[in-house]
Amino acid sequence: MEDIIVGRNPVCEALRAGRPINKIYLARNLKPATAAEVSGLARESQVPVQKVEKQLLDRMAEGALHQGIVASVSPYEYADLDDILAQLGDQVPLLVLLDGINDPHNLGAIIRSADAAGAHAVVIPRRRAASVTSVVARASAGAVEFVPVARVTNIAVTIDMLKERGIWVVGADPAAEQLLWDAPMDGPLAVVVGSEDKGISRLIREKCDLLVRLPMAGRVNSLNVSVAAALVLFETARQKRNRLS
Repeated sequence: MEDIIVGRNPVCEALRAGRPINKIYLARNLKPATAAEVSGLARESQVPVQKVEKQLLDRMAEGALHQGIVASVSPYEYADLDDILAQLGDQVPLLVLLDGINDPHNLGAIIRSADAAGAHAVVIPRRRAASVTSVVARASAGAVEFVPVARVTNIAVTIDMLKERGIWVVGADPAAEQLLWDAPMDGPLAVVVGSEDKGISRLIREKCDLLVRLPMAGRVNSLNVSVAAALVLFETARQKRNRLS
């Protein structure tokens, strides 16, 4: 069974990351510079390239904005969380746990922020949540090729396992008493972000070591979940940098 990746950045990053790609399709009217860039990377990875009519790419992409570039790939291979933790060595873990994110665009945006903030992995549940698809890959701007995504059966059980390994679990909750800025976020950490409509579930909220909220000065009392996740991750990165300086 094959999957697809669409768009210039996602396809180029997949090539740079060494992801197995079966074939790349380029629109005949693609800009020469873009076609040369993609073809050059494909040549280095020994991936065949075929020029086709734009209408074929439209059908393959099923409405997604493909920019004249579609890659046929094997289904995404999820990482194993135990392997990720074992490979960290002396690094201070920073993980992102997603409690029921359903919008693939939000999942992709969170993966992109996780990459930018230096997170080591994103963890998602197997059921009732968005999985890694071509839409997610495009929304992540290719970051999904560099940030491991682990899929687990139960987020609550995963939290218990992380706690046993000395990882502090912090949930982002708009009803929390403590402000993000005042919370200790520079140690081994797993940041939990809830679903778009309900936030963190009751069970997961109770399992968190700490709940934090963003300071909101405006009249709107909440942010898009991917924006909130990015702010929490970058506050974590800031505190870690200050600790090391």
